[in-house]
Amino acid sequence: MLASGDGSNSLYCAAREPTMLQSTPTPPPCPHKILALAMKMLLCALVCLVCLTHGRFLSAEEYQGDVAQVRVVRRVEQHPGAALVWEPAIAAWKAKELVVVYGAGIPGKTDMGDIYASVSRDDGDRWSEPATVFDHRERHGAIQFGYANPILYKPPGQDVLWCFAMRCPINSRHSEDSQLTSAYSADGGRSWTPVEQSMDYTGPLILGGSVQRVQDGGHPRYLLPAHRNTRRNDPLGTREHFVLISSSLLEWRLAGFIPQSAGGRVFLQEGEIAPGEREGELKIVMRSANYEKESQATDPPRAYSSTSADGGRTWSPARPEPDLWNSNSKPFFGRSAQGIYAYVYSDGPAWSRMALRYKVQHPGGPWSAQRTFFDAGVHNSYPRMIEVSAGDWRAVWDSGTADRHRTNIRFGKIRLANSK
Repeated sequence: MLASGDGSNSLYCAAREPTMLQSTPTPPPCPHKILALAMKMLLCALVCLVCLTHGRFLSAEEYQGDVAQVRVVRRVEQHPGAALVWEPAIAAWKAKELVVVYGAGIPGKTDMGDIYASVSRDDGDRWSEPATVFDHRERHGAIQFGYANPILYKPPGQDVLWCFAMRCPINSRHSEDSQLTSAYSADGGRSWTPVEQSMDYTGPLILGGSVQRVQDGGHPRYLLPAHRNTRRNDPLGTREHFVLISSSLLEWRLAGFIPQSAGGRVFLQEGEIAPGEREGELKIVMRSANYEKESQATDPPRAYSSTSADGGRTWSPARPEPDLWNSNSKPFFGRSAQGIYAYVYSDGPAWSRMALRYKVQHPGGPWSAQRTFFDAGVHNSYPRMIEVSAGDWRAVWDSGTADRHRTNIRFGKIRLANSK
């Protein structure tokens, strides 16, 4: 018998041995081996498709840092016509079922576009094709809006997920003159229904921090940190940080402003509220910038904080946090179930936003030394995290390339319980 090819990996079956008077015929294809090869090619194509659609885990050689199982949730190329993808937020719908919302920016605008939601059913390994939460192409009568800065919140014990965001008239260049808008999902982020909020606060607002639930006389209240920047286009405008309060997540009123210290005004922005060190206390940590020149960091570059002892209605004068670096970029601030504070921030000078670093603070102790959260020689900013179990956190942030901001949304996991 004479077999063509290389034996077991051949695409051909053995042919009948030719005689001296016969020419060697072309061996017929073996159906079983052709099918096996086709299945192998199909599997490779599917793997490539998954990598293109959902990204892949980065290897340890591709970045430095303590965050693990880093994956790309979405890339700007997957939103044809978008200028960037930015400012993600994350929430847990069920065990190992996560939802991430993010913005896809309109070309020519500084920071507004559409808001999308992507779902993972396997704790961040794979992410679904996104559902639209807010679409700038939809008209509200004669008006169109651009959207920015989504916030996710799932009330305890309720099977509903809220997305709060800013909406701004589409003719604006940036989103500084935005109002609060919202949508809810009852199916874990797969579809969304818009809801018009009732607002007692009537000025513009800029979101940055997540909703914080507190108890007030035995009833739940919800706090939403925000700030305004009317000074950008109006020399008589203001740059103030404040907190909104709600009893239902459907109506919001002003709880109180963050007072400035007598030593000089600072542009306080994008604060995150967490339980304070004392019983019944709240603490907010905020991004900071020069009050008169918003593109400049404070000197020295520091985050600012304030505390409240009455459920967020009144706050202490803002003061710098000497151990917390902030060069005019939103950080994450939160407290774990074990009482450990986490602070994740962009390093470097103002607006460089390259590597993400972090510190932790154990109850009653000082802030730890700086550690690397994620560093791949590319731009990174706007980290957000949730704790899914004691000391076990899930994180999202917007990332880019070495020379371009915000080209992809990243996800990762980190344990902070034993970090010192």
